[in-house]
Amino acid sequence: QVQLVESGGDLVQAGGSLRLSCAASELSFRNYIMGWFRQAPGKEREFVAYITLVHNTRYVDSVKGRFTISRDNAKNTLYLQMNSLQPEDTAVYYCSAGRPSSLPYYNAQAYTYWGQGTQVTVSS
Repeated sequence: QVQLVESGGDLVQAGGSLRLSCAASELSFRNYIMGWFRQAPGKEREFVAYITLVHNTRYVDSVKGRFTISRDNAKNTLYLQMNSLQPEDTAVYYCSAGRPSSLPYYNAQAYTYWGQGTQVTVSS
């Protein structure tokens, strides 16, 4: 059973930075596609970024150039470096893990395991 625990969420002013971490209790961490999703109050869960087994990455257009997803397989940890944060980035951020499949990785259905989320609040 994979367990994911996010950390690093905080209150930050617009233009600031945060780094989110996701610790995975799974020895086969390196065999999973890892993703970040976010959900703002009253809105649907939104894809943010994913990283593949070979460190290929993709981002939603709204965060390109500002966010960087990375993984450290030796530490079973996923990261999301968030720079130039804006109020629209305010949301609960969720770490997710899925086995490679034909499903598009921007689709939440591609992921089997989810963390409980960490709150990111960006003030003007």
